[in-house]
Amino acid sequence: MEAVISEFKRAYKEGDGYGLSQSFLPIAPESQPQRLYNFFRSSNFANIQKDIKYEILHSNAGGFKFSSEEGNGWVEVFVAYWKAVGEILNAEAAQRANPKASWTKTYEAWKELVNQLLRGYNTCGFEAWTVPCLYVAGKYIRIFAIKADEGITNGTNATTNFQEDLDPEAEKNEKLEDAARVLNRIFQSCLADRAPLEDSRKWGIYNIINLLFKTYFKLNSISLTKNVLRAIQAYRGDMPPLDAFPKSHQVTFKYYTGVIQFLEENYVEAEKNLTEAWQLCHKDAVRNKELILTYLIPCHLLTTHTLPTLTLLAPFPGLQKLFLPLSRCIKKGDLAGFDAALIAGEDEFVKRRIYLTLERGRDIALRNLLRKVFIAGGYEEAKEPAAPPVRRTRIPVTEFGAAISIGSKETMDNDEVECLLANMIYKNLMKGYIARERGIVVLSKGGAFPGTGV
Repeated sequence: MEAVISEFKRAYKEGDGYGLSQSFLPIAPESQPQRLYNFFRSSNFANIQKDIKYEILHSNAGGFKFSSEEGNGWVEVFVAYWKAVGEILNAEAAQRANPKASWTKTYEAWKELVNQLLRGYNTCGFEAWTVPCLYVAGKYIRIFAIKADEGITNGTNATTNFQEDLDPEAEKNEKLEDAARVLNRIFQSCLADRAPLEDSRKWGIYNIINLLFKTYFKLNSISLTKNVLRAIQAYRGDMPPLDAFPKSHQVTFKYYTGVIQFLEENYVEAEKNLTEAWQLCHKDAVRNKELILTYLIPCHLLTTHTLPTLTLLAPFPGLQKLFLPLSRCIKKGDLAGFDAALIAGEDEFVKRRIYLTLERGRDIALRNLLRKVFIAGGYEEAKEPAAPPVRRTRIPVTEFGAAISIGSKETMDNDEVECLLANMIYKNLMKGYIARERGIVVLSKGGAFPGTGV
């Protein structure tokens, strides 16, 4: 116990918030594999309150004294931590014997630690520079909630057959939903801090927001993120600017904000936030970059009609498998190949929530196919020998129809072809108009296919 408290006091004396938060880690560092076990064995339930109180308030180790109110707050935090460590050790021992062992008691014990920390900030005068303790508490309450829910799910047995009127999935995420409520309390505590900015808990807010976003995405309750974004917007004038926060906080926040906008089909804003996240992301954070590109590539496809290059995808084999087959088909105007690639990757696209967006890429493939027909049509006969060549701009609907039928491997009548062409013109992927009575499409002489150079 003395070693843990001494480390805590040393970090406190130095004003090292991140060092202080390491005192409450629920995992033992590699250099001290027995740390949790030794800390728990150093006392018992009868004496823990007294032992912690002596070490924090009365021991001379560390060379300074806490005020009575703050010191008693940290005593309660460490007592809760000691109890949580005991439950962690019990759960790990039980898991070695039974991989499906429950983590529910661990979750409840860690939740009490979070409650004591919040009480310390709200009533015991914990200083704002110690806010990294909330990072650790918030991070692990989410992890323990997921483990607890997995244990509850795995523990379900045949007796549930007698409860056919109940939804067996109803309590699948019970603890994670509770953890989301706890994280929201931490968020509100940071957001509502009225201390001057230099001494405010608001400096911890984006870390907590990112934990909330991760939790809401895990629960598939993405609509709840809107409440967080609205609250941030309402307090915008009292908040430090986002670029004043650590880059790791910025990247995660911009990533989730971009994904939320992506799912709302606000692709322009999504592209902006995801691009900023990509530019700020550490060069060695390959997994994070892959996650950003998963949504940024479909955004680019719809907003600028650009495809990912081989150089961009080279470090990401998973993304190559996802996007290269579609990209090749879009580039060639291969409609049948595009449909086949979309079906082949459907499960993964749906899982990543990008299926509907990628499906719209078929319009780009069709645009490229129609563009090939336009280019293959060649040039009109020059009326004057010195006149610059002008591409043929009156294309029979039947020529487009033949290309679409070959590309999609489906026979289409003229009405269906005209419908597709009208849709392309409406979406500004092709400039011109359909002259139905003459059975031709009259294309613009100044950029028949915008953004493609012809």
